[in-house]
Amino acid sequence: MGETLFIAHRIPFPPDRGDKIRSHHLLRALAALGPVHVATLGESAGDFAAEPLLAEVATTHCLARRPLNLPLAGVRAMLVGKPVSLTAFDSPDLRRWIARTIAERPIDTIFVFSGQMGQYVPDDFAGRVIVDLCDVDSAKFEAYARERGGARGWIDAREGRLLAAEEARLAARAGATLLVSENEADLLRARVGLPEARISAVGNGIDTAYFDPDAARPHPALASEAGPHLVFTGQMDYPPNIAAAVRAARLMMPLVRDRHPQARFHVVGRAPTADVRALEGVNGTRVWGEVPDVRPFLAAADAALVPLAIARGVQNKVLEAMAMARPVVLTGEAATGIGGVEGRHYAIAGDDRGLARAVLALLADGEGARAMGSAARRFVVEEKSWEAALAPLAGLLATAGAARDAA
Repeated sequence: MGETLFIAHRIPFPPDRGDKIRSHHLLRALAALGPVHVATLGESAGDFAAEPLLAEVATTHCLARRPLNLPLAGVRAMLVGKPVSLTAFDSPDLRRWIARTIAERPIDTIFVFSGQMGQYVPDDFAGRVIVDLCDVDSAKFEAYARERGGARGWIDAREGRLLAAEEARLAARAGATLLVSENEADLLRARVGLPEARISAVGNGIDTAYFDPDAARPHPALASEAGPHLVFTGQMDYPPNIAAAVRAARLMMPLVRDRHPQARFHVVGRAPTADVRALEGVNGTRVWGEVPDVRPFLAAADAALVPLAIARGVQNKVLEAMAMARPVVLTGEAATGIGGVEGRHYAIAGDDRGLARAVLALLADGEGARAMGSAARRFVVEEKSWEAALAPLAGLLATAGAARDAA
């Protein structure tokens, strides 16, 4: 390989949320193959505090401030006819740095992480382009539109339509387009009609040495309470996570507490919205917000509950709970791309009563719950390491240029 320009919508440090975990490991894998120049955006003080970590991996880098908040991006997007998702990550500073880097360095590959950043690839760039869409974002907004209706549904439908066009454009432009699961790859193939070789699944992995039940003590607040304890982790300003937490607290926990009056439901993750904060105390719910480490909560949990109705790609929260040897109760949507065997590595149910019944069944069968957790950990250790997940990357980079030329 020559030199690579890696463009990501969020700085890949610290790897403490789903998209940043994936971009972090991709960046490290690319840096092991050759020099990498990184163009990325920061939003918080924590993002900019992590810049020295980025500098250790990148040959050169630009960490620009994300220019627009979502409401302002929405207004501008409506005026110019673009998706809000692209407008919110449009930085003139980043554009100038990218143009200068391509002019001054022997860049032969541009690796785009997330569809929002494909807008930065120059039309006249002659090298190979790899795009990691992660998942088909347009399908997520289409699902939002069906659920919400009204003015918000119209906005979501518009976003889905415009993102679908952008995804098709990027897939046609790239030598290789990556998705996080075969389901997502199949969906994009059906939408854009490109040869199968141009669209590939590269799954997420899990750091099983870090997410190890022997490496974390149960959180003392949970360990000292009667329980049982159910845990949900995630970015808590993300609409599917919000809906899942509300659904679990208001609709499932009453059913669980009919049998276990002291049962607690713990919502663990940064940026909880007002809807999430309002769950504090509801049917045994505790909202923790951002925590320095989710492992003590998982270590103390009797089960992880993941009732996502809309889930794109592979859910890191599921892999993390499985790696911590916790039994996981989840929807079929949340299980997409995980692999494993239902009933052995996790328990799947669809509606609220079914999910509550699955939780109660595990709570009633302690030995079976422990066996499921142990089997889940063995599965992710053997099948879901980042080394295994990213093993195809070098080959994809080698063939992307040829695939593009043959198109």
